[in-house]
Amino acid sequence: MSSAQIPPAPVVIELRGVSKRFARPSAEPFPVLEGIDLTLHEGEIVGLLGRSGSGKSTLLRIAAGLLAPTSGTVWYRGAPLAGPSEGIAVVFQTFALYPWLTVLQNVELGLDALNLHRAEAAHRAQAAIDLIGLDGFQSAFPRELSGGMRQRVGFARAIVTQPLLLLMDEPFSALDVLTAETLRTDFMDLWSEHQLPTRSVLLVTHNIEEAVLLCDRVVVLGSNPGHIAAQIPVAVSRPRDRMDGAFQAIVGEIYSILTTRLSAALKSQSTLRQGLAPHLPDVSVNEISGLLETLAAPPYEGTAEFVKIARSLALEINHILPVAAALHLLEFAEVTGESMKLTAAGRVFAQSGTEHRKQLFREHLLTFVPFAAHIRQVLAERDDHRAPRARFEFELEDHLNTADAERALRVTIGWGRYAEIFTYDDSTRSFALAAG
Repeated sequence: MSSAQIPPAPVVIELRGVSKRFARPSAEPFPVLEGIDLTLHEGEIVGLLGRSGSGKSTLLRIAAGLLAPTSGTVWYRGAPLAGPSEGIAVVFQTFALYPWLTVLQNVELGLDALNLHRAEAAHRAQAAIDLIGLDGFQSAFPRELSGGMRQRVGFARAIVTQPLLLLMDEPFSALDVLTAETLRTDFMDLWSEHQLPTRSVLLVTHNIEEAVLLCDRVVVLGSNPGHIAAQIPVAVSRPRDRMDGAFQAIVGEIYSILTTRLSAALKSQSTLRQGLAPHLPDVSVNEISGLLETLAAPPYEGTAEFVKIARSLALEINHILPVAAALHLLEFAEVTGESMKLTAAGRVFAQSGTEHRKQLFREHLLTFVPFAAHIRQVLAERDDHRAPRARFEFELEDHLNTADAERALRVTIGWGRYAEIFTYDDSTRSFALAAG
């Protein structure tokens, strides 16, 4: 039988027209996901990749049955999924271990819902511990383990139920580089050698190379609301070499998709400066200053491709793109396609001293971030030049969901403090007009 005649592998889970909306405090719906159609077959690892806020983790929780879609359906093994189901397990980003329980007891918790006899539960837990490389640590407590070992406990607790579908929410992101690489390699060895009961994996990640290294297919999510922007097959044989030309070509293709979408989004968001509450990139002034300085220095001399500068700084795509978006918003740089270029103001900022930088940042913040200017104006108009945080929170939540409103306010506070346009006292949760 030719490859063209080989029937597709059985479907494990299928999302059909899945959308998710959350209610703002004003009761107005806020769309997080829209029209997601996604199918996972037996024998494949699928990666979910996208910028922060694209709904990756929300989609994963819907697939796990932990969150119901607002519309659309989820089919698991040919039947509608209604809540958590036997055969689906989740590995979370954080270790989520009970500190008062041993490794064995933490793993056994994964079997609670199966109502197994105690001896059978202990046997299965021990087998999972052995498989994941923790033999000898059954009686250890989480405080005695390194971060990588604690995440192995999380893996063991997930696979002890012998899941058909394994969902992983950035499981390596909380680990140092070497530990994460070791755990990825061990996981792929178990998968390739068919030592896991799992038949399909859905992996949420923000690391492009990790996605290409592990996955058979990478699904790129767009934002506002989250939607499938592209699906890229990874037709590279395992084990995969990061330096291989085919590997690098796929990495470059994904970078191109994400950066091109960022450029298009920034161009279409010219109305942000006319509205009160833009979706501010969640980055600090230090990150903004650092990227400006790097762009201004050799070898970039003011212009750089995203993929090159990210690699040179050892930054992942979800770290470099928000900072680039902040530079674009503040008009310190222009994002076009797959690269960014400093504006004249960006060059001046990078070459200036502390006080001149503050002055320039203040001018751009008040000009290009209306919400910051709005806070300053409210404070200036009040007799005591003070205002409670809640006063601005309510305004933001008329435009954004709670999480985005909190992020926008936190970012504005950080940028506004640096620019000295106001002060903020967290103990009293109040703003005051900065002197001078």
